[in-house]
Amino acid sequence: MTRSDLIDFCLTFPAAYEDYPFDDIDNPGAWTVMRHRANQKSFALIYERNDRLCVNLKCDPLEAVFLRQAFADVTPAYHMNKVHWNTVVVGGDVPEGEIKGMIENSYALIKPKVRKRK
Repeated sequence: MTRSDLIDFCLTFPAAYEDYPFDDIDNPGAWTVMRHRANQKSFALIYERNDRLCVNLKCDPLEAVFLRQAFADVTPAYHMNKVHWNTVVVGGDVPEGEIKGMIENSYALIKPKVRKRK
């Protein structure tokens, strides 16, 4: 998976958009932040660290611990809350399908909740 593949997959979710709040879009080392348009919450932060493509993803705390134990390339998130966020090294021991599932879960955790009217 490439950076473009990650961005394209994230953009398949309703109201998702890409943002570059820390760097210029033309900067090759820029952090790409994938957000939900309704609440501007981020669900994936894509960046390169030590010449490896990484993505920070929101996660349920218990699942976060499980994933860190299951995969060497899943660690507590770089520059994020270590309880609720994981860093995944792309191209490591985490299969592409598993990464996509983690992205879906991250999106589900941040999307606005629909309130039922009485």
